Amino acid sequence: MVHLLINLRNKSTSYLSPTRFGGFFLLGTVLQLQQSELWAVHFYIGMVLFAIILVLVLILALVFILWSIKNKNLFIIVGLIFSLLGFGLTGWRSAVYSENTLNPALEGQNIWVRGIVASLPQRNETGVRFRLELESASENLPPLLDIAWYDPNPPTLQAGERWAMLIRVKAPHGARNPHGFDYELWLWEQGVQATGYIRAGSKDPAPQRLEQTWRYPIALARQTVRDRIYRQLSGSSKAQQPFAGLIAALVLGDQSAIDRADWNVFRATGVAHLVSISGLHITMFAWFSVGVVGWLWRRSSALCLAIPATNAALMGGVVLATAYALFSGWGVPAQRTCIMLATVIFLRLMGLRWPWVQVWMLACVAVVLRDPWALLQPGFWLSFVAVGVLFATDNATNLGATPAYSISDSGINRISRINSIKSHIRANLREQWVITVALTPLTLILFGQVSLVGLLANALAVPWITFLVTPLAMLGVLIPPLWEVAAYASAGFMAYLQWLASFSWAAWTVAIPPWWLGAAGVLGGVVIVLPWSWTMRVCGIPLLLPVLMWQAPLPPEGEFEILAPDIGQGNAVLLRTAHHALLYDTGPRYSVDNDAGHRVVVPLLQALNVRLDRVIVSHRDRDHVGGAGAVFAMQPQATLLTSAMPDALPANAPTLEPCQAGQHWEWDGVQFEILHPEAADYENQLKSNALSCVLRISNGKKTALLTGDIEKDQEAHLLQTNAARLKADVLLIPHHGSKTSSTPEFLDAVAPRWGIIQAGYRNRYGHPAPLVSERLRQRAITVLDSPHCGAVIWQSWLADGVVCWRIQNQRYWHHRV
Repeated sequence: MVHLLINLRNKSTSYLSPTRFGGFFLLGTVLQLQQSELWAVHFYIGMVLFAIILVLVLILALVFILWSIKNKNLFIIVGLIFSLLGFGLTGWRSAVYSENTLNPALEGQNIWVRGIVASLPQRNETGVRFRLELESASENLPPLLDIAWYDPNPPTLQAGERWAMLIRVKAPHGARNPHGFDYELWLWEQGVQATGYIRAGSKDPAPQRLEQTWRYPIALARQTVRDRIYRQLSGSSKAQQPFAGLIAALVLGDQSAIDRADWNVFRATGVAHLVSISGLHITMFAWFSVGVVGWLWRRSSALCLAIPATNAALMGGVVLATAYALFSGWGVPAQRTCIMLATVIFLRLMGLRWPWVQVWMLACVAVVLRDPWALLQPGFWLSFVAVGVLFATDNATNLGATPAYSISDSGINRISRINSIKSHIRANLREQWVITVALTPLTLILFGQVSLVGLLANALAVPWITFLVTPLAMLGVLIPPLWEVAAYASAGFMAYLQWLASFSWAAWTVAIPPWWLGAAGVLGGVVIVLPWSWTMRVCGIPLLLPVLMWQAPLPPEGEFEILAPDIGQGNAVLLRTAHHALLYDTGPRYSVDNDAGHRVVVPLLQALNVRLDRVIVSHRDRDHVGGAGAVFAMQPQATLLTSAMPDALPANAPTLEPCQAGQHWEWDGVQFEILHPEAADYENQLKSNALSCVLRISNGKKTALLTGDIEKDQEAHLLQTNAARLKADVLLIPHHGSKTSSTPEFLDAVAPRWGIIQAGYRNRYGHPAPLVSERLRQRAITVLDSPHCGAVIWQSWLADGVVCWRIQNQRYWHHRV
């Protein structure tokens, strides 16, 4: 249809091209993804049908009527049609999918189900997680569930097994924070509309393994190979064992076993893209397959007479590369690479020539058609922008030519016959330079951090991983001892990266800029790397500099801001003045290797480029001190004020100062004061909750009170000693809304307008307690709780309003409590 439109009337359709059609289709999809609520499904169906009718009418008009239509008008009409089509198709799919949403009445109920393990089971210290494809249930549940089996020694689960079990489910609900990971989008994108756990108590019926089925053979094969990798390396030397997770990631795309410390090194050195199944790996496998298939095909004269060996080799390479991409998890880079490979090979076999931009746009549209929500993932933009930049820089001086293509991790590059190692190295270094400069603004938008040693790291890492470690890891599927060789090679590679990451300047962190500023920065980076004259390239610097120098807005002098992130069941509150910052508590520890510090607090501090002056850990409970290790690793300069003893703090904590009533200081015209505990409270050896540090913040006009986990006895003591100083506009409700706190007398004395409750969705403690909720309601205190609000932002100079991050940034896939 596209070629028909173009060929019908070249003079009147010079504005039209497949690239523009694809661009408008993507624009319509992006607009649909901004909807906070879905419309009825028939609205979207009507849009799609209307767009199709308009296309048919336009074709007839071009053929029979509108020969003199202006290019600009035709461009606008076609743009609107394809935008409407993208909007309608994505909305239609979303509306149909949302019909399987979990009935809220079923949350917390025990439900007997039977289903099939539909994914690679993931083990951790608390048990195992897996996807369950539902076959039958005692209640109406969504077809795909994310299930946890909390057991330190759970039975071995295999993909494709059929089980019957008693589970308890709830709607997908994740933390909603500025610049934070969208857990609910991640589950939505994978088709999961309920999470749950297996009931395996002494009074519950035991889960029953029924049989191994033929379902999910790819997942079962991946699991088999992963288990073989771990077994092979478990008996090897201690130097090799830590790299089992890296080998599994390179072979299978399973990154779950890579240590957090290793991920930090990969990010700091800019090589994280190499430890996943990327376009480079798929391409290498494809061309290896082309060679093998071609060699085998030429062994048979009959086959060569039927299909030329060259054509058979190209088709076989694409098929085998696609099979490998499926085996490795079918991520966005793998999808993009397979689509581009297939397109280039198809065009070559058909004797057609397409401009590079059309191949690039076709891959974009194909990925979005399969997964519209990929547009909201960083990997999509990093992958396609990198490809587009390499396309543009490789072809900017010869846009009319149609080169042959090869696809690398950075994208599709012109195949050139390099006659010397020197020119090959020069070409690789040039590509790394182009990608580094062009993607730096985009990386800052997405992560707020860019590696300054990335060029040095990738100069060795790309050939080392691509041509040594990855081939050894893949051949290990046939010859398992090669996995040990790959582990030794990985050890040397990691030593080099750790050395680079050890420099204090290895990574540069800035506040994440707004999207429009980032888009200008990406444009500036592209202008700088295009093979133009230096006079033209310099024009990109003004576009690039604002991104590199961006500073997050700070409170005015004499004012303060409270940001209570969504961390689940625990406390962590960031307070900022014009030039200082304080963190009150560090959030909970979720498991041995997972806590709110790593997952929420540290990323938030990085995104805002906050330098902490002081950390207050109110008391020793795990839901308040759990993230301290990660915070102090990032902010070693911060001083520590706490009621906890050293044995409750991480090893990297600075020298502590006990918090004690009467301590006070001033930052930028804002007063900070500790109201509790008193010195005698330490001597009386009160329980940890009773020792919670109570912090009062005031600028003389507005006041906030942070109370930790104090209970009614401590509230009564504060009423006796500091009744006049308790009045506040914002109150961090004591003990997450427990019934042991928030007495009527205390609430009357504080009389806040806003009450913040940091508690987990459907937490096992029942916080906030119904009794406390009723007391708050009776006093017209507006409750800002994590499940409904997500992150809470309150600013003293805009005290009449508050930002609930979940509500302000609501999208249709987000859970509504």
